[in-house]
Amino acid sequence: MSTQTNRLRELDFLRGIAIVLVIFRHKEIFHFLEQMGWIGVDLFFVLSGFLVSGLLFREYQKFGNIKPKLFLIRRGFKIYPIYYLTYLVYMLPRIILHKKDIANCFYDLVFVQNYFLGWGYAYAASWSLSVEEHFYFGLALLLWFIFNKKIIQFNLNPGATKITLFEKIIFSILIITLLLRVYNNIYLPEQNVKNMTMTHLRIDSLLFGVLISYWFHFRRETLTKIYSKYQRVFLITSFLLLSFTPFFEPLETFFIMTIGFSMLYIAFGIILIHFLVSPNINQQLNTIFSKRIVDFVSKIGYCSYSIYVIHTFVIYCESFLRIENKFLGFTLVFVGSIVAGFVMTYTIEDYFLKIRNKLFPNRVL
Repeated sequence: MSTQTNRLRELDFLRGIAIVLVIFRHKEIFHFLEQMGWIGVDLFFVLSGFLVSGLLFREYQKFGNIKPKLFLIRRGFKIYPIYYLTYLVYMLPRIILHKKDIANCFYDLVFVQNYFLGWGYAYAASWSLSVEEHFYFGLALLLWFIFNKKIIQFNLNPGATKITLFEKIIFSILIITLLLRVYNNIYLPEQNVKNMTMTHLRIDSLLFGVLISYWFHFRRETLTKIYSKYQRVFLITSFLLLSFTPFFEPLETFFIMTIGFSMLYIAFGIILIHFLVSPNINQQLNTIFSKRIVDFVSKIGYCSYSIYVIHTFVIYCESFLRIENKFLGFTLVFVGSIVAGFVMTYTIEDYFLKIRNKLFPNRVL
């Protein structure tokens, strides 16, 4: 296995790829990249499910229980300062132009915009943050029942091959979510935006990340053995599952709005597992892209939350320049978003994380 430091670099690289895809989606440079850029959010979901659940799994492994309140407070210090401070920036033009809507602001501020509005109000991309916020609370509650209240037997045998009750629960939710998507897109097609953004229709991507995290922390031996044996088949499968993404718009395609989302999280889950169990993944990345590029993309990934939150405001500012050359326009947006995200991460986010670590230290170092 890779060291913890190297593994974080690898996952930051994936997060960097995810945020670059999102920028491609929102600022066109090549049509096929704009067409497929929306999948960056799905990659974020799988990674977030893996990483966030891993915090709780490691806590359980060390103490035999979890503290959901501490977990949610620490998440809050990570998410809320950047979100609410940046929200003021987005609202400033609306306030100046007297175009603010208090009710819509409220939906954004309490993370329910994906149910009441579909997209976010101040900035459309905030819908995905509400999905993640709901996931944090739901996951903390679920694992509190499992770990602290012992409602089910939790398998700790890393070499076991029998499907556990926990896995059955996750698989059941994945299937139910897909069936709900099918129902909504057949019988409620008029709310197609909400069909793409509502939490109960998108939570499966995050939960697939949780499932991978469970395998990695509790059944790593089995995970590594199976993946190593069929690695080529898995990677080809991942490529095939992603191959449709440059050719279709999600909101216009029943296939994507139903099974397509499932195909994406399976594909990204395979890629994530490859990054986790490959002992020389850093060397592979350095050989393919060069160490300098991988380091830079990984730094982008480390700052991806701030970049995600601010990039649409950068696009808004760039639109006033009325740049006709789309390559120049994209370059300004890309560089501006990265620089702004770096500054926000290493000043605002870092400041609040230091307060968090002092007042609410992590139980698992």
